[in-house]
Amino acid sequence: LGFAFIQHPSLMFEQEVKTLYNSILSDKNCSVNLKIQVLKNLQTYLQEEDTRMQQADRDWKKVAKQEDLKEMGDISSGMSSSIMQLYLKQVLEAFFHNQSSVRHFALNVIALTLNQGLIHPVQCVPYLIAMGTDPEPSMRNKADQQLVEIDKKYAGFIHMKAVAGMKMSYQVQQAINTCPKDPVRGFRHDESSSALCSHLYSMIRGNRQHRRAFLISLLNLFDDTAKTEVNMLLYIADNLACFPYQTQEEPLFIMHHIDITLSVSGSNLLQSFKESMVKDKKKERKPSSDEETESDSNSGSGSESEEEASKPRRLRKRVDSDSDSDEENDINAVMKCLPENSAPLIEFANVSQGILLLLMLKQHLKNLCGFSDSKIQKYSPSESAKVYDKAINRKTGVHFHPKQTLDFLRSDMANSKITEEVKRSIVKQYLDFKLLMEHLDPDEEEEDGEVSASTNARNKAITSLLGGGSPKNNAAETEDDESDGEDRGGGTSGVRRR
Repeated sequence: LGFAFIQHPSLMFEQEVKTLYNSILSDKNCSVNLKIQVLKNLQTYLQEEDTRMQQADRDWKKVAKQEDLKEMGDISSGMSSSIMQLYLKQVLEAFFHNQSSVRHFALNVIALTLNQGLIHPVQCVPYLIAMGTDPEPSMRNKADQQLVEIDKKYAGFIHMKAVAGMKMSYQVQQAINTCPKDPVRGFRHDESSSALCSHLYSMIRGNRQHRRAFLISLLNLFDDTAKTEVNMLLYIADNLACFPYQTQEEPLFIMHHIDITLSVSGSNLLQSFKESMVKDKKKERKPSSDEETESDSNSGSGSESEEEASKPRRLRKRVDSDSDSDEENDINAVMKCLPENSAPLIEFANVSQGILLLLMLKQHLKNLCGFSDSKIQKYSPSESAKVYDKAINRKTGVHFHPKQTLDFLRSDMANSKITEEVKRSIVKQYLDFKLLMEHLDPDEEEEDGEVSASTNARNKAITSLLGGGSPKNNAAETEDDESDGEDRGGGTSGVRRR
């Protein structure tokens, strides 16, 4: 059939041929060899057409002076463009096939189509971004080269389709993931640990406005209203953690917007969890006077714990030993208020993954670049670009490993039965979130150089949320000291914390 269509391209417009080709390309259960054959047929047709056009061009140059331009009309170039428009979508969708040979021939067809100018390139940009994450170097280099060519001719196209391309690249990675139980990651599993979409970022990075818009769009996916699936959020977070940042402004901008997202999404998350408890409690039964007293005492103990957190560290030292038992009491109090329906718990565990990933990402960037809390707080996106134009002093051996989210995905918690142990861990997470939200904004340093009680509480909550076992205040302080020390070493200002 392929040879027949090369000689008589008009046959490809026949309904039977369109149905045959499109069904072979789009049917997931169809033979891989058949898919490759169809793609080869299209590739050979385009190659022959390209050769014929080059020959026609040479012939035209010989007789150009004698010929009248009005009489010169090439119908076949229009025909090849129409043919590719017919089959373009199915060829692009072949990028999501798990067999590399199918992706290879699909990319060849698209490259030939773009080189001959048969289609508008904007519709291919997200697919080419996706193919730039292919595990085979030859294929991703070819896709990246096509993007560079498009960017030269049409400035702004890459930025316009960047987020769509990131989402498609996740689909490609899903398709080629050999072990479905393992979460899809967004960095290369080699020595470089570079982001899969690092080439895309390096193309956008040069334009400050485009870069910022791209980063904000990615961070917006973590918003609780975006309803993005957890594994895609992990994939995006991996990329954000491993992008090839060059100046301090890039990670600082991300951390600044993480704080904004945390304050909004975190509050919404806590509120929805609280409402689910109160609402279900009212529906199930009227509380007895004993229970009312108990709930009053619980709320009282909650306010007492807030007062406790605001005390100076010197006064808090003697009650620190009781903190574990207090925490246990808090967990038990919330456990009693849980509704019988575990859907709100699952929802909380699911939505909280986005916030956990942002917390982990901020902590990772802070450690990677050696920023202090004070430097992150002082950053303002409206300041002159030159202020934060200094090169990043990257630390080696800092890896992004969001253990909580990986465990959540591997255990398939969203679809599994909730045990008492899982309930307790989710409730503990809720209480840690609550503590973090109460102390989200870092306080000014105390005059004697001590870390404020609020900072201690925040660090403890973060350490606990990020899977630090039973967190101790000094562990959080040590981590802070470390990052501040790194910051001083990097030549940036930071208040020393002890």
